[in-house]
Amino acid sequence: MPPTPDYAIAIDGLLKQYRASGKAPAKQALKGIDLRVEKGSMFALLGPNGAGKSTLINILAGLVNATGGVAKVWGFDVRKQSRMARSAIGVVPQELNLDAFFTPRELLNLQGGLYGVPVAERRTDELLAAVGLTDKADSYARTLSGGMRRRLMVAKAMVHTPPVLILDEPTAGVDIELRQSLWAYVRELNRQGTTVLLTTHYLEEAQELCDTVAIINHGTLVACEPKDRMLKRFDKKTLLVTTDHDLGAATPTNIAGSVLRQTGPRALALDYAPSKTGFSDLIDGLRAAGIGIADLSTKEPDLQDVFLDYTRGAHEAA
Repeated sequence: MPPTPDYAIAIDGLLKQYRASGKAPAKQALKGIDLRVEKGSMFALLGPNGAGKSTLINILAGLVNATGGVAKVWGFDVRKQSRMARSAIGVVPQELNLDAFFTPRELLNLQGGLYGVPVAERRTDELLAAVGLTDKADSYARTLSGGMRRRLMVAKAMVHTPPVLILDEPTAGVDIELRQSLWAYVRELNRQGTTVLLTTHYLEEAQELCDTVAIINHGTLVACEPKDRMLKRFDKKTLLVTTDHDLGAATPTNIAGSVLRQTGPRALALDYAPSKTGFSDLIDGLRAAGIGIADLSTKEPDLQDVFLDYTRGAHEAA
């Protein structure tokens, strides 16, 4: 493998059109995606259902052929150098595709054999310990809980020590404790140099874990930049106010350029753009409207706010 590719994943002008089938019309799933994933990053790929995330991942994994464009994993073209590209990537899919009649130890050894990992170099026991399955190493996979199977899928994806790991909704159906242990392992992999690309509908996970965020919508990449820069550039805050008396029906809906929402008998939320409206302007406006303040706090924008802003058209259309 190239020791120093420019990027862990490099995508240029990626297109995918699914042909019409039966009554279903042709669908343009990807519309010229350009994307760069830095080596060693924790990268979030977000988007609504049907946005094109799974298609993009399947192209990287060699499971779907692109209609046009180029996709490279660790410097290898997934179409022209498919064998090397596949050896550079580990994919944890949404579906739990484990053979119920194999044990975790057998599954990892079999996977290692499929990737040509010599017996002496296999890390079966190490991987089982890392995902907390040592005590289940010789139990049939069918006896494992959903969370255990999910962790086994991560171990299975890492048997050949790929430099790139893709996690497609890895914590779906996993309880909080197991989710935390899974993320602890993934963080350690990332610290050791593994590039991690994550798709998830749990946006708080992406915000906590990832350093870079890309958002795809209707097959188009609508945003891609470092998470902190994305959040800082999002010009929106919310002032949360607890009033000193019950509010009536005549509460104003706009104060000092903000959008005011009544969220309870004595609770208000004022959405405002800090670049246009100052905090003191909001306080003065509340007082001018006869609204006494018992307590207040501010809420900074989070990844959910950013995500909804970029994909709101899709939500409204639905």
